[in-house]
Amino acid sequence: MQHTPRTGRDGDVLAVVSQSGPTVSFFDAASDRHLGTLEVPAEPHELCFDPTHRLLWCSTAYHSGYYHANSGRRTELTVIDPDTRRIVEVVDLAPEHGPHGLALDAARRHLYVSVEGSADRPGGVVVIDTETRRPIGRIDTDAPGPHWFAIDPAGRTGYATNKEAPFVSIVDLERGVLTGKAEVPGSEGLAVSADGTHAFVAAPYAGALSGADPDAGRPVTGIRVVDARTATVVDTLPTQDLVMPVHLTSTGKLLVGEVRTTPDPTAGLGRQAPGRLTVFAADTHRPLGRLDVGLFPLTITSSPDGRLAYVSNAVSSTVDIIDLETITPAGRLDIAKLGEPGAHGLAYVPRPA
Repeated sequence: MQHTPRTGRDGDVLAVVSQSGPTVSFFDAASDRHLGTLEVPAEPHELCFDPTHRLLWCSTAYHSGYYHANSGRRTELTVIDPDTRRIVEVVDLAPEHGPHGLALDAARRHLYVSVEGSADRPGGVVVIDTETRRPIGRIDTDAPGPHWFAIDPAGRTGYATNKEAPFVSIVDLERGVLTGKAEVPGSEGLAVSADGTHAFVAAPYAGALSGADPDAGRPVTGIRVVDARTATVVDTLPTQDLVMPVHLTSTGKLLVGEVRTTPDPTAGLGRQAPGRLTVFAADTHRPLGRLDVGLFPLTITSSPDGRLAYVSNAVSSTVDIIDLETITPAGRLDIAKLGEPGAHGLAYVPRPA
């Protein structure tokens, strides 16, 4: 695919995790030119950019593998300087383990990290002080495996999706307590509306489809819209296929990544087919368009102005770049050609002020 130079993005950088690399690669956001690759501890998953300190946080969830199929859970977060492309520090959260979801409250300088449960404690969210880069608290989510985590723009309420547990955990970030459970059939990615009144949750969990009771019927795939005040599902935005990542742009577009497969009895959920990015209007829930992306879309982010979307695809190890004004392809980064398998976490890093 041809890469067209993008004006107004000089100095901006896109960071891409290769889960099995294990690396973080950096690309010029204007030209898509590869700037360099940094080796990080295995097994990196998600990225979060802190603009106050100009640092990238990277969660390292497992020694190898992925959720439900790994060789043991790691306990570290890697802190990266995106300008010099070097590791600043590796923060050990032990005895907490399996860190994955990352959400930043820049105003309060708190980073929230979802962690998996163990025999003596449920899963939860660790609170990091971004000044000292040290844990200052923990919030239980009453579920074994909180995976993705998101907060409202006011920094008062957090939402943890739980793969196996039949609810989304809702937590009060100011008091540090679990306050509600929104019933969904297991959940994947999520995003919170700009006014904080609703959460958009991908459901069901992939395992719920493979293990579904034929007599009970297949759960409807799509986005459950959760009312923050009542902790109830008030709408469902249906999709044709299973949704993994969810992202809300600054311009109010809700981006969802659908994992598509073709039947194959030897391949679990099926053989991977090109994934799909489906775009909704967050306020009206109206579908705006869709287009094919790489195999197994796993993470989505967007440029701060909301004009470009980036979709990482773990199986093809590619990143699709989408023009959101026309909902058409604008480029593709082939992470696999760099020898870096398993494209996953993404972060858009604006140039220094």
